[in-house]
Amino acid sequence: MTSLTELATLVDDAARYAKAIPQITNDLPDFGIDDAYAVQALSVRRRLERGEKRIGVKMGLTSRAKMIQVGVDEVIWGRLTDAMILEEGGELSRNRYVHPRVEPEVAFLIGKPLAGTVTALEAMAAVAGVAPAMEIIDSRYEAFRFALPDVIADNSSSSGLVIGGFVSPSVDIGNLGTVLSANGAVRQIGSTAALLGHPVRSLVAAARMVAQWGETLRPGDIVMAGGITAAHPLTVGEHIRTEIEGLGRVAITVKD
Repeated sequence: MTSLTELATLVDDAARYAKAIPQITNDLPDFGIDDAYAVQALSVRRRLERGEKRIGVKMGLTSRAKMIQVGVDEVIWGRLTDAMILEEGGELSRNRYVHPRVEPEVAFLIGKPLAGTVTALEAMAAVAGVAPAMEIIDSRYEAFRFALPDVIADNSSSSGLVIGGFVSPSVDIGNLGTVLSANGAVRQIGSTAALLGHPVRSLVAAARMVAQWGETLRPGDIVMAGGITAAHPLTVGEHIRTEIEGLGRVAITVKD
């Protein structure tokens, strides 16, 4: 039987070397959600042991568009490290990924420790700033086929993040128009209300879910609230820009 440690090595190597791997649940049909989060934790631990630094978490499947896109209906989370940060306005190397896609997001900057069951008011009281952002997601599974435990084990597909300038958390982020464009052509349109009705609910879920694994959102951490729209597949030569009404814009260019 394949151990969780062996599976963690498998998914870590897949992300590290941009190589596709077989779907875990094909060979291990009893591989469940708890197993998947254990594999994720072990695989990210390998990254930290190589010198990467933990910088926060990402939330996934927090919009109806994303749930429809991957055929599931559960909120999930993954871990972020400093090696995943991409320069705003800079370049992304396409060959570092297997099936890279981009989605517009809202990023929270944590100012006070936050964990466990909290209210929306308590969650926002811990926020030091909010910013427009994009997440690069990349399922490392062959033929882009996976079940929910596969996704979670693969760090919930999180592969990169681009963050714009942070503004005051007093800005009302409940229903902001969002446009993602590629080379000036609009590809996705949505609203921050797509994130569980309000992005703060994603932050509330993040506090609760990290606590279940003995973790805390710490000052300086980033919480990516989840995809506002369906994800856009990335192609070499594209200049990708996201603009969120009232927050600002963020951009990146895709190279080989």
